[in-house]
Amino acid sequence: MRRRPKNRLLKYEKSLKNKGYSLIAGVDEAGRGPLAGPVVAGAVILKRFSFKATIDNSKKLSEKKRESAYREIFKKALVGIGIVDEKVIDKINIYQATRLAMKRAIRALGAVPEYILVDGNMRLDIPHPQKQIIGGDAKSISIAAASIIAKVTRDRIMCEYDLAYPSYGFKYHKGYPTARHKKALLRYGPSPIHRYSYAPVKEVAKGV
Repeated sequence: MRRRPKNRLLKYEKSLKNKGYSLIAGVDEAGRGPLAGPVVAGAVILKRFSFKATIDNSKKLSEKKRESAYREIFKKALVGIGIVDEKVIDKINIYQATRLAMKRAIRALGAVPEYILVDGNMRLDIPHPQKQIIGGDAKSISIAAASIIAKVTRDRIMCEYDLAYPSYGFKYHKGYPTARHKKALLRYGPSPIHRYSYAPVKEVAKGV
């Protein structure tokens, strides 16, 4: 059974469609807050708005629902993914790294968007009309879909890193500063994928 998304998620897309835009991209990121790993951005141009899976803010969905939505989005949309690793984050800061990841995701779409809906207040220096929407992953279906793509992609990356660095428990906390992660950081010191520009990591690194 296909579901129409909640009306709150269609407001911006409907408005832009009425103005003649057809290639509308939603852009969102995952991974600004973690102490380790990359920041990942997703860009999505939906071909249709009806889904079997639940499309919503990725933080509101269970892992199982996100995975289901992720697979269906790839079938019904143009998808671009942008990844910026921890070394670049340390070099240019997380704000600029997030902007870079978003631009990479847009370039990876395989089509030139006519209009871009960006989650948050991050203005991108790209030659496309764009609108920044605070809390956009709960207000725009395109941004919500992008948030799912970004979140699932990053979670999978962190699970791979867990195999390489099993002492830190990356598959459980995905690099976020949980008590478990901080305890492992203090015990083992920073790993090669930690963000050394972040205060908790920097402080531990000084003592190693």
